[in-house]
Amino acid sequence: MMFYWAPNSIASAANLYYETVRNGVIPPYLYDKITAPTAVADFPKEIYRMPRAWVEQRANLVRWTEMPRGGHFAALETPELLLEDVRGFFRSLRASQAA
Repeated sequence: MMFYWAPNSIASAANLYYETVRNGVIPPYLYDKITAPTAVADFPKEIYRMPRAWVEQRANLVRWTEMPRGGHFAALETPELLLEDVRGFFRSLRASQAA
């Protein structure tokens, strides 16, 4: 939260959500399937956790990692877990391109 409150940027961060609800706009990612290789790091304390089946229907899911700990601010809470998962994702992409 300090990233938003300290620099006084909470209003601009929340504006996207406000505008979406106010205008009744449904983001296009709910309709079009994401074709780029996609990875999800599923942290147990995340505020909203997408079901894997939902992601698989909407994205080219190539990696799903259920993390042992962490939440919404995973990069601050468990940076080593997040970093290793990001590295693993890109390693797998390089390996599949080399094959």
